Amino acid sequence: MPKKFISMIIVPHNRGKFKTISLSKKSLKVLGGVVAFLFIILVVFLVDYFTMSVTRQKYKDIIKENMEQKKTLTQYQDSINQLKTTIEQFENYAKKLNIMAGLKSPDVLKELGIGRGNTNNGLIGETAFAQKNPSFVHLSDISQKADGIEKNLSTLVQFFEVQSLKLAGTPTVKPTAGWVTSAFGWRNDPFTGKRTFHYGIDIATHYGNPVLSTADGVVVRRKKDKIGGNTILISHKGGYTTVYCHLSKFLVRPGQRVKRGDIIGEVGKTGKALGPHVHYEVRVNGKPVNPYYYLLEE
Repeated sequence: MPKKFISMIIVPHNRGKFKTISLSKKSLKVLGGVVAFLFIILVVFLVDYFTMSVTRQKYKDIIKENMEQKKTLTQYQDSINQLKTTIEQFENYAKKLNIMAGLKSPDVLKELGIGRGNTNNGLIGETAFAQKNPSFVHLSDISQKADGIEKNLSTLVQFFEVQSLKLAGTPTVKPTAGWVTSAFGWRNDPFTGKRTFHYGIDIATHYGNPVLSTADGVVVRRKKDKIGGNTILISHKGGYTTVYCHLSKFLVRPGQRVKRGDIIGEVGKTGKALGPHVHYEVRVNGKPVNPYYYLLEE
């Protein structure tokens, strides 16, 4: 049986001879198979090329993101170190305040959480993670120290608030500028010459000079009597009472609240007085005490 052929005629542009190429059916199938195979190879190559291009771009993006994360982690680590330094400074400052407040006691500081203590804070299951991530340990340590300092500073604030109120109500200054002419204690009475006990101090000064409250308090009484003359009594916190005698003028009324340094009257010589002065007393729970020991100024 004769073989079947397919012939291709090539016609040149110039006036050359025609060329004829004859291919058998079998050769044509082989050629078609080769072309199909090469086409498949080309498609696979193109798909792989574009896939690799996308993968390379993703890889570049991941590298870039990784670099940014490393930079962020470095900044985070620097921030942790700075925060740790700041916390340590606050811790030292809190300890100084404890010393100043008289609260420096190992037991007190331990109860308030000062010191490192247990850094796991109940996170037993995360021990391996913490070992691989030192920053986690530092952050947990910082968190515990911050909590301890917060508790300690809260205690100190309460303590100093109480102390501030106590100090504000404690007589600590002179009631007027002048010279102490008669001290607290036994003396010869200038009018009778007899031995008597003087329950305050006498401060001689110019007539009309201002008389000041020596602490925060409330005016409980102002009176006139033969011995003390014009007298003001002020009640203070902590059981303190102060008395100001021989005034020439009252400048406050009973029930009025006064602060340390407020003017309550003027120096005079009313009552049993030889000259202008202030007889000043300090009483604790009604008992007279030496005002000299409460003066923080000469």
